[in-house]
Amino acid sequence: MSAQDTVFLEKKMLDCGVAILDLSSPAVMGILNLTPDSFYDGGKYVSEKKVFEQIEKIISEGADIIDIGAVSTRPKADFVSEEEELKRLLPIIELVRKKYPKQVISVDTFRAEVAKKSVAVGANIINDISGGTMDEKMLETVAKLNVPYVLMHIKGTPETMQDNPQYENVCEEVKNYFSEKCDLLKKMDFQKIILDPGFGFGKNMQHNFTLLKYLTEFQSFGLPILAGISRKSMIQKALTISAAEALNATTSLNTIALLNGANFLRVHDVKEAKEVIRLFDFYRKTDASS
Repeated sequence: MSAQDTVFLEKKMLDCGVAILDLSSPAVMGILNLTPDSFYDGGKYVSEKKVFEQIEKIISEGADIIDIGAVSTRPKADFVSEEEELKRLLPIIELVRKKYPKQVISVDTFRAEVAKKSVAVGANIINDISGGTMDEKMLETVAKLNVPYVLMHIKGTPETMQDNPQYENVCEEVKNYFSEKCDLLKKMDFQKIILDPGFGFGKNMQHNFTLLKYLTEFQSFGLPILAGISRKSMIQKALTISAAEALNATTSLNTIALLNGANFLRVHDVKEAKEVIRLFDFYRKTDASS
């Protein structure tokens, strides 16, 4: 194990190459979708001008990480080839890296070759919705790249995951999944793992709220936890509202996620998430003698 890995595990200092994230305070991952069909903001940022405006907005509002994705993973999303994914992704990664040399860049991909080429042009984190289940080379590739890896739980694939997902105990099954994947990665001498329970990925509304309520259970791994709740269907279904109307509810659930141990919030709305974290930090640092 490297000295950097030891620091990551013991002190929660995440070395991202261009910057070190201090996870003693939660971090915000701002979403940039380069897709025409994502569930909330698909098609908004397909022109170069719109993409650059959104990048500047995400960064100016204080995102610790900008998470760039070029393939929609909503249920029944259109297939996107590896060639098309790279065509969408690589120029934007290069643009951000050139314009903002110290900005941490995450790439949302389940393909090992896309991960490799993205890191080669400046990406710092790989965010894999499949946890290595959709490309058998992904875990080996990430271990060789030695960049932080968001290991997400998914049941099925984006095409099938919402076809009546069933669990006997959703928390235990997600924990078992993490144990298996983490063991594989640790055998490759890789430790820079961030756990994401995968809200909305092969879960119904009850499963999602159960995972949120018992998020603290995943702290037993001693690894950072990412919560990606932003404007998702668990909110829409619970309140009978659209994704466009779900900002206030997202803020509410992000607050619960922080109270239950989340170290990262993956969001569409960076400013509001940063405000939640500032208030959360004030709250938890206050004691009776203050």
